Amino acid sequence: MMRGSQLERLSAGVDALLKGNRFYQARLHPVRTWDDFERLPLTTKDEITADQEASPPFGTNLTFPIERYSRMHQTSGTSGTTPLRWLDTTESWDWWVRIWADHIYRSAGVQSDDRVFFAFSFGPFIGFWSAFSGAECLGALVIPGGAMTTEQRLRTMLELRATVPAGPGRTGGGHRPGRQ
Repeated sequence: MMRGSQLERLSAGVDALLKGNRFYQARLHPVRTWDDFERLPLTTKDEITADQEASPPFGTNLTFPIERYSRMHQTSGTSGTTPLRWLDTTESWDWWVRIWADHIYRSAGVQSDDRVFFAFSFGPFIGFWSAFSGAECLGALVIPGGAMTTEQRLRTMLELRATVPAGPGRTGGGHRPGRQ
């Protein structure tokens, strides 16, 4: 039953790509069976980067008209000549937020009465924004700590009684003081 539902959703997603996404139209084929799925090619970061360089600023990997997108994120660009950019619709962004709230934070034991301290500045990297929005969605108090010195961050965490430190390498929770 579940595999049938999964195949149905996968098929609908591939059909949407084949209908409106120029990047994937030449790469994909309809998926009606699991054998069809297994024959789908992998897409590499190099292919997406080359597409964006050939058709700036977002490439041809857009399934919807540009007006449908509500958020833009990008990589740091440290592994290539230009950053890799991607867009999210309201629906796709909600998916990111739900993953953080319902799976990552809840798995780490973070609750709505927690105070989550984010010890980094917000650039266009999706991981930080989705972690922040996920904590908001969960109902936790989110505390931004970017552009602070280490001393300022520690003082702020103590003054505001932060219960969850979040930062590069720990963006999903971590030790929650007083909640063993």
